[in-house]
Amino acid sequence: MDGWVLGLESTAHTLSFGAVRSDGSTLPAAIDAIRPREGGIHPREAADHHRDVAQSLLSNLLERHGLSMSDLAGVAYSQGPGMGPCLQVGAGIARALSAAHDVPLIGVNHCVAHIEIGRWECDCDDPVLLYVSGGNTQVITRLAGKYRVLGETLDIGIGNMLDKFARKFGHPFPGGPVIEQHASAYIEANPNASLKGLELPYAVRGMDMAFSGLMTAAVAMVHRGVPFDAVCWSLQEHAFAACVEVAERAMAHAGKHELLLGGGVACNQRLRNMCDTMAVEREGTSHAPPRMYCIDNGTMIAQLGWLELNAGRTTPYHASAVDPGLRTDATPIVW
Repeated sequence: MDGWVLGLESTAHTLSFGAVRSDGSTLPAAIDAIRPREGGIHPREAADHHRDVAQSLLSNLLERHGLSMSDLAGVAYSQGPGMGPCLQVGAGIARALSAAHDVPLIGVNHCVAHIEIGRWECDCDDPVLLYVSGGNTQVITRLAGKYRVLGETLDIGIGNMLDKFARKFGHPFPGGPVIEQHASAYIEANPNASLKGLELPYAVRGMDMAFSGLMTAAVAMVHRGVPFDAVCWSLQEHAFAACVEVAERAMAHAGKHELLLGGGVACNQRLRNMCDTMAVEREGTSHAPPRMYCIDNGTMIAQLGWLELNAGRTTPYHASAVDPGLRTDATPIVW
């Protein structure tokens, strides 16, 4: 394949354009995200934001990397899952660029993109993926030509839970980094801290997880007068322990020795450390891509589009509608 592939990410609060060269080398994305002053992400407001910044973001990407639209080989976009209005903006831009430059259109699975950028950047062969983001929490591995979900959240994504907890106490989106800071402050001041007296509900349900009860109990703990830093630490420890436990079970079940982290919550250093410890104890390895590829970004969409295009799979316009509920295991893996 000659030319470069453009990737367009627009599933939620972030609009991003990224690129992959013909040899598969990745280029850092141009990113802009809406930051509400209060509350969570409103889909229509996020979609309006994406429309407003799209032209300048694309120009930024082209100028930064010296790319020419005349060399464009394909346009990939997030087809799902995500917020419908946001996905529609990205799909509309992708269709327009595909038609204007007469290049293939490639609709890709956002969840699979997180897996593939991680595999590429970390040189993983056949890992179990711990996918932890705002809208998703899944433990995934490749079996029989698809990425199979071996365990997932039964209620809300772990990132959504952390954001909601932080918002209860006046911290705007994104709340996860705020909780990480408070938890780090607590453990630095109390290096021998124990969870005794800070216990929260067990979040594992077989091979699945449930986080809403964890959040409710943590909110009640703060209202009882337990210091906020201590509750943040406990909330992280319990939520991350649940994720790591299910990931370890999945590795044992699938007979695999590599763990790969993906999604925005994978930026959290405590989670990375817990995964490293578990993997070492299993005589395996744990991997996490650079943080710029953990968060939603256009480069991961371009990279999956590059894989799809090289495998001969493109998206005709009549099949290019977005799918907000697209499942990870709905996409055949042919590479």
